[in-house]
Amino acid sequence: MKYPKVTIPAKSVSAEGQSLIETEHFPIEFLSQLAERESWRKELYRPIYHLHKWWAKRLGSIFRGLLLGCLLPADAVLEDEFYQIHNFDQISIFDPFMGSGTTIGEAHKLGCSALGRDINPIACESVRVAMGPMERQAIQHAYAHLAEGIGKQIQTLYRSTDRAGNSSTVLYYFWVKVLDCPHCQASVDLFSTRIIARNAYPQRKPEVQVCCPGCSAIFPALYQQKLVDCPICRLEFNPHIGNVKGAKAECPTCQKSFTVVAVVQATGQPPQHRLYAKLVLSKEGEKQYLAVTPADLRLYAECKVQLAYELNNQAIKLPTMTLTDGYNTRQALNYHYDQWRDFFNDRQLLALGWLHKAIGELPDPQTRDLFLLLFSGVLEFNNLFASYKGEGTGAVRHMFAHHILKPERMPIEANLWGTAKSSGSFSNLFKTRVQRALDYRHTPFEVTTEGSGKAFQTNLAFSGELDEAWPVQGNYKPRTIYLSCGSSHTTELPAQSIDFVVTDPPFFDNVHYSELADFFLAWQSLQPHGFIAKQRTTRHVQEVQDANEGKFARKLTAVFVECHRVLKEQGLLVFTYHHSRTAGWTSLVEALFYAGFSVVNAHPVRSEMTVAVPKAQSVEPIQLDIVFVCRKRLLETRLSMTPEIAFSHAVDQSDQKLARLHGCGLTFSKNDIKIILISQLITQLSPLGSVEVVQQALMDLAPEIEQVVAALSSYNMVDKSAPTTRKEVAKVANPHQLSFDFKE
Repeated sequence: MKYPKVTIPAKSVSAEGQSLIETEHFPIEFLSQLAERESWRKELYRPIYHLHKWWAKRLGSIFRGLLLGCLLPADAVLEDEFYQIHNFDQISIFDPFMGSGTTIGEAHKLGCSALGRDINPIACESVRVAMGPMERQAIQHAYAHLAEGIGKQIQTLYRSTDRAGNSSTVLYYFWVKVLDCPHCQASVDLFSTRIIARNAYPQRKPEVQVCCPGCSAIFPALYQQKLVDCPICRLEFNPHIGNVKGAKAECPTCQKSFTVVAVVQATGQPPQHRLYAKLVLSKEGEKQYLAVTPADLRLYAECKVQLAYELNNQAIKLPTMTLTDGYNTRQALNYHYDQWRDFFNDRQLLALGWLHKAIGELPDPQTRDLFLLLFSGVLEFNNLFASYKGEGTGAVRHMFAHHILKPERMPIEANLWGTAKSSGSFSNLFKTRVQRALDYRHTPFEVTTEGSGKAFQTNLAFSGELDEAWPVQGNYKPRTIYLSCGSSHTTELPAQSIDFVVTDPPFFDNVHYSELADFFLAWQSLQPHGFIAKQRTTRHVQEVQDANEGKFARKLTAVFVECHRVLKEQGLLVFTYHHSRTAGWTSLVEALFYAGFSVVNAHPVRSEMTVAVPKAQSVEPIQLDIVFVCRKRLLETRLSMTPEIAFSHAVDQSDQKLARLHGCGLTFSKNDIKIILISQLITQLSPLGSVEVVQQALMDLAPEIEQVVAALSSYNMVDKSAPTTRKEVAKVANPHQLSFDFKE
């Protein structure tokens, strides 16, 4: 790819124009402590960004801090300014990778003109609704209308009897995938365990629910038990062992094993499912785990007939979109989930079809769009890829917990409308998402590091002032939000019209957002509205997400070139980034330097919580983000520095920043330390302005980087109250191999 020519002005930046975020005393400790608290319940502390699913959502407190760091002078005290009301109504902020809208919302609270652009219409529509006008009374009235009508109709699909035979509401149905054994053709349930429900903390609350492999009875046991006796058929078995382990299943009839995916592929269709249990709410309010009855099976059969009738008479609409092969869709396609509607059983399709139709008939467009967004959010909890987390936490584990479309062998079917005792339902999400967002928009608060955790009177309220017209002529109206859907390699914004670009770019080899977002598009496109059109996919050739590092770098470069064009001469490009692989960093260097930017600082700050599934499964999870602070590169900044000298400075800077974060209670994985060291090396070499030099240095110095990471990792072993000088760190970590002389 031939990169567009970038004009580099031959003038220097005055010291007086320095922002707080460019300085070494930018308070990474303070922001990391805020992030630590917010990351555990992001949906409570920043509900405005959680109306709908999006991936890699950034923490609002971090981005408020970054924006204030850009807007405030070098001598400002962020810890004080963070909790003040500000109104920077002459400042324009642009986010070219808008995602869930964190930058936009935080800039709006600070009084700025906020411009957001994203290539994915699902992200754009979510932000449009979340940031646009909302009228509480109209929303409450519409919900009451839905509850009285379609809500009661949907609840008829979830009626059963309790242990005493009394009428009761079903909270959850339990299903298991079933395959025919290729050796003897016997039906095989794909149970990975016979424990179907347990508390999130089994050591404290050890009672579990077990499904008997002999008669399918449901009965309680203790988590620690290795052998249990079924009270019905007296079969003795280990409840921790099912028919499936890893990729293999064992037939209980012939005792022969087979590969699950191979048998599925041979059938040419998704696996069948067997309904075997339910969790009901008795009229006394007691939760009861029970085996299904013939009446439960008849009710499901009636749903199947009713669905066929509704579709035949075109009373409801269901998705017709098909899946396309990709990194994140391949597992589902291997199980022959070829259409997005295959992700749901017949009862779910019937209930969703009814609900979607009722929402589409709401008369007020703004309210209707909000409920269509809420409907879309309900989808991730009500499908055959969702599973049961058990008691003690939100019961439904949504389908994107693993960031891939992983077929679930023991899926959970939740009550779609829901009750006060269930989760993941339309009524529950209305209360936890919509009502919280309404409250937050009216009185936005900030996270604190102590006390109640919330500080009020710190922000301007959300105005709902969202201009539908993208401001191609400039002249941004004060405190107005502008949104656009499309590639940010060309924005049509006037040159040098943006004060700050603040963003969080994608990673080249992680989650491919569009492949997953198509799950929502399949339903949202049934009724085009806002940024949602009738289209077959959200995938786009210019999406900055690619498994090939060269292609990723070129796409990211094109966006950064456009950011360079629209950014004012004294403006800053600020973004968060981390990556465990060297290729992720060499791609970033290529994009930044070819676009004409120079890194003036790189700050490590706390990122997301470590209990997220992808992080929990990693040996050395990255818990930090690197905040890169960049200016347009100036000719005078080309300095003479060898990679060895730059690396020495980078080691020193990394050690100091690690000490600061360690002092506020953080511990680090080796990958955390590695990304800090690499980011400091890039910063030190940035004045050279040479892509080739920096990329070569990152590769040539790889052994030394690993050596220093091993030394600095001792921060996790040093007592927080003890002195942590660099000599002590080196001695504790690697007394014989460390080749660098740490100077005091």
